[in-house]
Order: sequence, then C-alpha cells, then structure tokens
Amino acid sequence: MDLKEKKVLVIGLARSGMAAIRLLHEIGVQDITLSERKEVEDREYLDRTGVKITGQDDEVFEGDYDLVIKNPGVPPVSPFVRRLKERGIPVITEIELAYQAVKPQHWITITGTNGKTTTTTLVYEILKKAYGDKAHVAGNIGIPLAEVVLDQNLLNEEGHYIALEISQGQLVDIDTFRPEVAAITNLTPDHIDSMGGLDNYYRSKTRVYENMKGEDTFLRNLDDPTLMDYTERYPIPCRISTFSLKHEDADSFLKDGWMYIGKEKMLDLSRISLVGEHNLQNIMIAAAACARIGIGSDVIRETVYGFKGVEHRIEFVRELDGVKYYNDSKGTNTDATITALKAFDHGVILLVGGFEKGLSMDEMKKHLGCVKQVIGYGASGRRIATDLVGDKAIVVTDLVEATNQARDLAESGDTVLLSPTTSSFDQYSCFEERGEHFKKIVNEL
Repeated sequence: MDLKEKKVLVIGLARSGMAAIRLLHEIGVQDITLSERKEVEDREYLDRTGVKITGQDDEVFEGDYDLVIKNPGVPPVSPFVRRLKERGIPVITEIELAYQAVKPQHWITITGTNGKTTTTTLVYEILKKAYGDKAHVAGNIGIPLAEVVLDQNLLNEEGHYIALEISQGQLVDIDTFRPEVAAITNLTPDHIDSMGGLDNYYRSKTRVYENMKGEDTFLRNLDDPTLMDYTERYPIPCRISTFSLKHEDADSFLKDGWMYIGKEKMLDLSRISLVGEHNLQNIMIAAAACARIGIGSDVIRETVYGFKGVEHRIEFVRELDGVKYYNDSKGTNTDATITALKAFDHGVILLVGGFEKGLSMDEMKKHLGCVKQVIGYGASGRRIATDLVGDKAIVVTDLVEATNQARDLAESGDTVLLSPTTSSFDQYSCFEERGEHFKKIVNEL
C-alpha cells in the first residue's frame, strides 16, 4: 500500500491508535492527524514525529483527508464517522491497515459474542508449539495487530502464523482482510447501542468471511440457530467445516467421551482441564482450525491437555474457608454470565453490575438455579440485581463492598463468582482492570 503522500486521520489513541501511528510512520506516511477526545498525556513520540493532535470538534471531521484509521472503540454509529463516510473518505481500522501493509501470512481469525479470547489463546498456544517464534497472537485480545507487525518484522518477513481475535468494531470497517481459517463462536445480544441495533451487530460478525474464497475454511457452528440464520442470509463463499456439541453428523463432534476433529478421534474429554460445556466448544474450534492448516494431532492433543484457560474468564482465584472465588470479569454480557453459571451446580453468590448497557435479564433469569444470592454493585448494579431476583437482591456501591458482602454470606462449599453481565466503564477502564482489582480484593481477604 502506498500512503506516503497521503493525509491520514487517526481517530482515538489508546494502544491500537498509537500502534497504527507507528506503523503509518514505518511505511512512510508523514502527514498524520490524531483526533482524541481525552487529553494526551504522553506526547513525546507524537510531538517528535510531527503528528498533529486535535480534539473531536465538528470542524476536525470536515478536514481534507485521504484515509481515516478508526480506533475500534469508536462506535460505527458516531455522527463524525458517518460524516466522514458521507464525504467519501475511506474509513478502516488498525486491523485492516496492518493487514494491507504486511507480507503474506497465515491468518486464523476468531470472532463471535463469547469465547473469542479462550479460543484465540488456545489457537496461539497450538501454533506456538508447532511453529515456535513464527506464531503470534493479536487483535481484540489486547495486542494491536500493527504492534505485532512492527515488533516481528512482518513488513519484510512472510509465512508467519497469526491467531487473531477480532471484534465487531474491527470487522465493520474491513476492506480486503481475508483469513485462511475463520470461525464465529456464537451470536447473542451485545453492543446494541454502539452498533445501532442488534441486526447490525450480528451482520458485522459475518464480515469475517466475506473476502474468503477457494480453499479458505469457515468453521460453522451448527448449534447456534441465530448464527445459522445469519450465515444463510449472508452466504459463505469458501469451504465450510461444521462443528457441534449436539450432532454427530458434523465434521467435528463429541461421541462416547471423545472429541472428534474432522472425523478423527482426537481428544479424550476426561483429560481436558477447563470446566463448562462452552469450553468444549472453544477447544473444538481451536483444534479444528489448527488441524485445517496442517498441524498434527499429537501437537494439538498435547497443547489442549495442558491448557488451563485464560485470565478473567471463569478464572479460579482462591479458596478460603471452603469457599471458592472465581474471576469472570470478561463476562460482559448476559450470555457470557449464563455460560459461567452453567459451570456450577449450587451455592453461587453472583456479583453483577458495572456500566449500563440496557441488556434484558429475561433469559438469564432462567439460569439462576445454582445461584444462592445476587449482589449488585456499580452504576447498573441495582437495576440488574433487582431485575434478576427482585427484593431478594443485595445492592452495594462498589466491588470491594460486594466481595466483602459475599464473604460474609458464603458458607463452606459455596462459590463467589464475579460475572458482571456488562462492561466496566463506570468504575474501571477495562474488564482486565476490574478483574485484577477483584483478585486483589480476594487475595487480601
């Protein structure tokens, strides 16, 4: 891509915005403007490289630009994003920028509502075991792709293997991005406000396969009726490999205590460490994706059996006085929390709350059989907790109070589960910060 003489606007800094700016400089772009609504504290690199820094007033988006790089946290429905597109200015994300800049690589891409991070992390662990230093992980998992491109010299080297977690905010503005293998884990309601409606959110996920072709492989979840509907509405243009936890006629399936991948009897379920049916799906996707690019069964098997899961997703923190504490801070929607609840059968003290997304609790009410008490905290804590259990809810101000209340109520054999059902932005900068704080609170009890 030749952008050397172009004027580029980057909307939103954060880690991915800075990575995009660094990559733009590396490929020779000189005229870069950064639009950031917050005060930019560390300006040394930006000032040294001549990046113009502006706010997000209307006149900024009436400027003369050849290309716009949008931080994935900027909602696609933002008026200024709409205005830029109306003016015919191309808007892409850092993912698309990095993809266009690099030499040819092998891409395994995971999207969906829940399970993305666990699945992508396991894909990466398998790739690393098979390909060593040529394996990388990037994307919505917290590591900007542009950062990996620069750090691993992918502008000049080809043939690396990249496990990429990609969100709706990164997919909605792709152009040429084409994975070799891709999967949508599932589709459940989330990000309704920022995407301008549920249909837009679901549609955005299907963009992961729109540029795939030929022998590229899309892994299709037969167990998700919403996903099946959307893949019919937006046809898959490449090879399809199916997977299911319920149906033995899929390409990858469960039978007699074993997981079959591509019809091969591969994984003994009794040797898998992760709890919950949802993790069997995550493992199935990762194993099928890696098998599709030619990684041997022994490598997949050894990696899966040793895999302990990811931080902030039903992560065991500590056992104290017979009570187990789990950090599921990545449970940022109701379906994620339902998935977490399915991993337990009794005595759960559930901590919920955070930024108000306006998600309905109706479906979640059907999955409270294992729940002993609901404690709400934060901006949406009262609404979520009372919607779930009415007057039986306990409502407190913050996570410290919620955890201490849970400890006072818990008896030996119970479980304290932080699975907020919503994002963290009322009191924390991200779900990771929230999860780390919870672990600190628990470890200091």
